[in-house]
Amino acid sequence: MRAQSAERRRFLRGLIVAVAGGVFLAVTGAFGSGGAPLPERLVYWIGIMVIGGLWGHVCAMLVSRFVDLDERPWLAVAVLTAVITGPLSVLVWAATGLFFVHRLYPLAGLPQLFVPVLIVTAAISALNVFLGRATPVQTHAASSATTARSVRFLERLPMKLKGAAIQAVQAEDHYLRIHTDRGSDLILMRLSDAVEELEGLEGAQTHRSWWVARDAVRGVERGDGRAVLTLEGGLRAPVSRRYARALREADWW
Repeated sequence: MRAQSAERRRFLRGLIVAVAGGVFLAVTGAFGSGGAPLPERLVYWIGIMVIGGLWGHVCAMLVSRFVDLDERPWLAVAVLTAVITGPLSVLVWAATGLFFVHRLYPLAGLPQLFVPVLIVTAAISALNVFLGRATPVQTHAASSATTARSVRFLERLPMKLKGAAIQAVQAEDHYLRIHTDRGSDLILMRLSDAVEELEGLEGAQTHRSWWVARDAVRGVERGDGRAVLTLEGGLRAPVSRRYARALREADWW
C-alpha cells in the first residue's frame, strides 16, 4: 500500500543517513576517537548511529503528532534534537566506556558528551526532516475503462451520504470528516489509507490533514506564504507550504 511504502522509505532513508553519518564520523576520527583503529571506530560509530537512528525514528513519530515536520521544519528539528539528545547522551556515555576502556566512565563525564551528541543529533535530524519533505499525493479521475463505482472509498460513506459528491476529506484525530454536497459525517480511518482508496476521483492532498476534490474548488486565497482553497458551499481547506508549489504547477489555481 502507498502509505506503508512511504513509511518504509522514510525508515530506510533514516537508516541510510545514520550509517553514512557513522562512516563519516569513524573515518574522520570525530570527537577524539581517532586514536582507535579504523575497524573499531567503524563498529562503534555505525552502531551508535543506527541505535540513535532507531530512537530518532520513534521520536519523530511522536513529535509529528504535535509539530508539522513539513510546515515548520526548523521547529521540528529543534524539538527532535531536544527529545533525542538526553537519552542518546546516556547511551553514548555507556557505550564509549564499555567499548574503549571496558568499563563505565564516571558519571562526571556524562555532561561532557552532551554537546557532541547535541551537534550530531541536530545535523542528522535536519537531514532527515528536509530530505523527507514530500510532494502532495494526488488521485486521478477514473479512466474510460472504469467508473466511479471502482472508487473503494465510496463504499465507506455513511448511509445518509450514499450517492453524494465528495468535496473534501478532513482528518480529525483518529477520525475522518467527509465533506459532501449533502453534508458531512465522521468515519474511523486514517487519511493516508483514505487517499489510497480515493484513487478514481480527481483530487489531491493539500495538507497533512486534508484531501480535496479538484472539481469542488471555487477559489483560492493567498497571503503570508500560505494558501486556502474555497470549496463549493463555502468550505475552506488549507494548503501546506510544502504542497503549494506542486499544486500551483498542476494548475489548481
